[in-house]
Amino acid sequence: MIRAIPGRLGHALGLVRVAGESMRPTLSPGDVLLVRYGGRVRSGRLVIVELPGRGTAVKRATRRVRQGWWVERDNPATGVDSWLVGAVPEHAVAGVVLGRVWPPRRPRRRRR
Repeated sequence: MIRAIPGRLGHALGLVRVAGESMRPTLSPGDVLLVRYGGRVRSGRLVIVELPGRGTAVKRATRRVRQGWWVERDNPATGVDSWLVGAVPEHAVAGVVLGRVWPPRRPRRRRR
């Protein structure tokens, strides 16, 4: 799930804050993402989607299917994705994640 951060950076850009665990290890709760609303989606990109009956979330667009986009979570242990709700229609994809803006860097995990 995500939480919108008030105020847009322009009519096509915005910020969202990650609020769940479903995209770990790629994203963590509290990460702030720069999003381009509208535009073209490509397989493999992170997108902001409206999941049927579940609210707005960030997911990975894995492939385009006849019904729209098949979206998946990075953390198989938690969250909701197309394996549970099916493909999301094209109009349910609100935007494409351009990158994480906060935190600017994540500390590296030490190898043992």
